[in-house]
Amino acid sequence: MSPLQQFCRSRISWGLLLLSAIWLELAALFFQYGMDLAPCVMCIYIRVAVLGIFLAGLIGMLQPEVWFLRLVGMVGWAISAVWGLRLAYELNDMQVNPSPFATCSFYPEFPSFMPLDTWLPSVFSPTGMCSDSPWSWLSVSMAQWMMVGFAVYCVIWLLMLLPALKPAR
Repeated sequence: MSPLQQFCRSRISWGLLLLSAIWLELAALFFQYGMDLAPCVMCIYIRVAVLGIFLAGLIGMLQPEVWFLRLVGMVGWAISAVWGLRLAYELNDMQVNPSPFATCSFYPEFPSFMPLDTWLPSVFSPTGMCSDSPWSWLSVSMAQWMMVGFAVYCVIWLLMLLPALKPAR
């Protein structure tokens, strides 16, 4: 078995994925409560995509030696990373090219079986506008940093896909 296959079957690899998602969620809460930056509905959806990465890492960490759990973790990781990249791209487009015809909703549209904004409003309730870009670092906005982050998640996923799903010899 290659070193990358061994790494994919270790709790460390899935734990790193889990910790990166925890770090991003904590950073979002710091921006919201520590820096008093109001999250928009797209920011909330991006938080949900990061939550998907968190859950994928948790699933993979349960039993990383079990092929089916690695598969479920990899699928959740891919869906969350691609969805998050798409959301961050749309948010960046709203901020870079503001238009009165391309705005986001004031209320999140979660499914009725999972009303996250009702269950945990302090984390999943939007209070800001999507067209606002109140923070940047190195002249890169928060939406652009999230595009970079989700692109990195996608690239790492591509690197891990075959070694994670290849059967052990």
